[in-house]
Amino acid sequence: MIELREVGKTFGATRAVDGVSLAIERGEFVVLIGASGSGKSTLLKMINRLVEHDRGVILFNGAQIRSFRVEDLRRRMGYAIQSIGLFPHWTVARNIGAVPELLGWTSPRIAARVDELLDLLGLDPALYRGRHPHQLSGGQQQRVGVARALAADPELLLMDEPFGALDPITRRTLQDELLRIHRRSGKTIVLVTHDIEEALRLATRIVLLDHGRIVQSGTPEQLLAQPASDFVGDFFGRAERGLRLLALHTVAGRVRAGERADGVPIAATLSLREALSLMVAQRAERLAVVDAEGRPLGAIHFADLLLPR
Repeated sequence: MIELREVGKTFGATRAVDGVSLAIERGEFVVLIGASGSGKSTLLKMINRLVEHDRGVILFNGAQIRSFRVEDLRRRMGYAIQSIGLFPHWTVARNIGAVPELLGWTSPRIAARVDELLDLLGLDPALYRGRHPHQLSGGQQQRVGVARALAADPELLLMDEPFGALDPITRRTLQDELLRIHRRSGKTIVLVTHDIEEALRLATRIVLLDHGRIVQSGTPEQLLAQPASDFVGDFFGRAERGLRLLALHTVAGRVRAGERADGVPIAATLSLREALSLMVAQRAERLAVVDAEGRPLGAIHFADLLLPR
């Protein structure tokens, strides 16, 4: 899908990206993370040529990105950013349909796609397609921004701090929506964030950058359990690593089937970290577990949070 070979970018005397080699396979959800100035946003923008690379080669589906016209390349890559950038005097429908219109889609096809995406992102098409951006909340505007990025069914979705300005509840909701879209469509997604919890929650693979170089790349569990250096261990927080590992697994994988327990039951879909919090709150060493319909599945013990399975 995307391959970078010894790619670099310099701004004046600063090497923003320094010899990065990275292959992103179709269907992956790759999160680029690092401190401010680590080069993550520059790296993302080089993929769709918002920033031109100075050195190395970037390939898209086996062809160098400079072999494409910029407009054609960008129409094949959806792009969503924190500031959203909706056209204020256009309706929601026209904002979402902008790229399909440029591609020559018919009006009925554009209208159907707009309604499909609004529905997918939890916005009633009948209520929202005719509204303008100023009539939407920040979270609703961000959903429209994601819908616009997906409108022409791009092969690749690039996202630069898309949820950074939102409150925690809205941010979590939109993360859930993005995970659902990824699972449902198999879309390849590359997302930039500085938020460790967001990276761990969304990524199939995390790429940690520092001073324009890749420090470590791997699954969330690999970076937490097997940090390649002290820098990686410190970045992900040594004191929080255990809790963050618990957050990667669900109660469903640790249920003792058929067992009973007192107290308020918990959902099998909760993370082990959430289960630990509820055990502490209820002062219980075990909790009953139920499925999405509230049917009993069994119980989970405090010891189950500690023992690998």
